[in-house]
Amino acid sequence: QVQLVESGGGLVQAGGSLRLSCVASGRTLRNLGMGWFRQAPGKEREFVAAISWAGANTYYTNSVKGRFTVSRDNAKNTVYLQMNSLKPEDTAVYYCAADPRGTYYGPDYDYWGRGTQVTVSS
Repeated sequence: QVQLVESGGGLVQAGGSLRLSCVASGRTLRNLGMGWFRQAPGKEREFVAAISWAGANTYYTNSVKGRFTVSRDNAKNTVYLQMNSLKPEDTAVYYCAADPRGTYYGPDYDYWGRGTQVTVSS
């Protein structure tokens, strides 16, 4: 079992930055692909970014490319999402997920955190 806990969310003005962290416990993340998803009010959960187990490959949804960066520190069992140039439309609950069963972009991850709220004011 893997327990994931996200942190780093908050309220920020448009154009600002936040860094989300996802800390795992229960087992090492070393061999697991990791993803970030988000869900805005009234909308379905959507893929944001993902990173392969060694960090060699990263994936982003088009709307965050060039603004968000996913990274990981396997020694700390932690995955990060650096979010720059934030926009009001980035407002959502952000979830960390581990161990995708199929594609990194899909929702079929074995483990999920409870999420952290990100609110971007205009």
